[in-house]
Amino acid sequence: MVGRYALYGEIARGGMATVYFGRLLGPVGFSRTVAIKRLHPHYASDAEFVAMFLDEARLAARVQHPNVVSTLDVVALDGELMLVMEYVQGESLSRLMSACRAANVRIPYRIVGALINSVLTGLHAAHEAKNERSEPLGIVHRDMSPQNVLVGADGNVRVFDFGIAKAAGRAQDTREGQFKGKLAYASPEQLGGAAVDRRVDIYAASVILWELVTNRRMFKADDEMSLLAMVREGRIEPPSQHCGDLPAGLEAIIMRGLATEPTFRFNTAREMAIALEEVLPQGSVREVAEWVGRVAKTKLDERARRIEEIETNTPVIMSDSGVRDLPTLVRNSLPPSSISSSRPMAAVEANPPPKQRRGLLLLALLLIGGAVVSGVVLATRTTAEPTVVQEPQTGGAPKASKAKEKQPEVAQPAEPEPTQVAAVPAPPKHAAGATKTAAPKASASPAPPPSAVAPATNCSPPFTIDQDGIRHPKPECM
Repeated sequence: MVGRYALYGEIARGGMATVYFGRLLGPVGFSRTVAIKRLHPHYASDAEFVAMFLDEARLAARVQHPNVVSTLDVVALDGELMLVMEYVQGESLSRLMSACRAANVRIPYRIVGALINSVLTGLHAAHEAKNERSEPLGIVHRDMSPQNVLVGADGNVRVFDFGIAKAAGRAQDTREGQFKGKLAYASPEQLGGAAVDRRVDIYAASVILWELVTNRRMFKADDEMSLLAMVREGRIEPPSQHCGDLPAGLEAIIMRGLATEPTFRFNTAREMAIALEEVLPQGSVREVAEWVGRVAKTKLDERARRIEEIETNTPVIMSDSGVRDLPTLVRNSLPPSSISSSRPMAAVEANPPPKQRRGLLLLALLLIGGAVVSGVVLATRTTAEPTVVQEPQTGGAPKASKAKEKQPEVAQPAEPEPTQVAAVPAPPKHAAGATKTAAPKASASPAPPPSAVAPATNCSPPFTIDQDGIRHPKPECM
């Protein structure tokens, strides 16, 4: 672990640095697969190499284009110096070309057109990059080669590695007479120590194009001195000597890009790309993806399995106190108010402890049982028929019908008996308006007058008794 990045196996190794599979570990479970270029430890303490490395990061960050690998971060701590880049699932153009040469299989012209067009477009974006004040940076890659071209499994082609790029305002630049780059792709003026500009990248791209169409190396020598002489003298064989089916006009473009004198070359990478579009067919992104899948299937499958293994592993964080898993680190780094005291965040801890699981299960069972009992009681109260209790009859009064029993009514006084007017003297004047009613017939329990009925909230008892002694449930108590 270095900072918030976890380093895994190597992808590639160079003279100054090694590129690793990496994993960005962010808060609340966020993570991302990246490629990490790590400066070798014995260079990390060298001020000259550190300045060069930081310059690369600064320059690469200013080039934003689909045909250039993006730079995401720079890490400088604990004696470590790392450049964090986007991870591209793919293969370098050098390995793809080597595989085709080994199998003696020519690369289709449509694929060649798509590859070289993307390389030139990415180089032009770097050449035209500007700083924060919109001033041209004057970037020159100076190490353009098939090793620094990445062909993705998605069909996109990207240029990367600006480690020795020349640019305005670099803290570290090449000393006079010192060469940096690869001899087989370096221009004559670059080897001679003269001033360089973007045309050295156009020369290197033309060498790549020559090798793509011929399916062989352009310069081959037994030692570096012989190779150096071949490049400086410009001893270049026309590509038509090795393939007779070149599209018309293609050889002229290649030889112009390989001119020993820079003034005879194309002025910009874009100018060369436009010229190639007119004579060389351009394959689609889908065609390039299918071609990469066929040529590098074994390697791509191997890396895909490696990435799957990395992404599914539980990440760990190294600290002074030992090893802690990422969920614990994240939970401890969050404010207390953001974490429940009874249940950790789902993104931090997927499963509660065993004791907590048993407690939650018991609580759920108790809640379910209570709900079932309450439902049964409520259903019994709402659906049960009221029980009618029939008192013994003293007279021959007929029993109330069922329909009448079901209608809760307040007991009314009995009808008055007819009076004998002739036999009874007239009442006094003050009682003329009063009418004396006969007493009701005897009953088991006379009903109270209407004014004495309990309010709707009085349900004790929850029934009334009529003159026949039959109980009627109170509606408001049902």
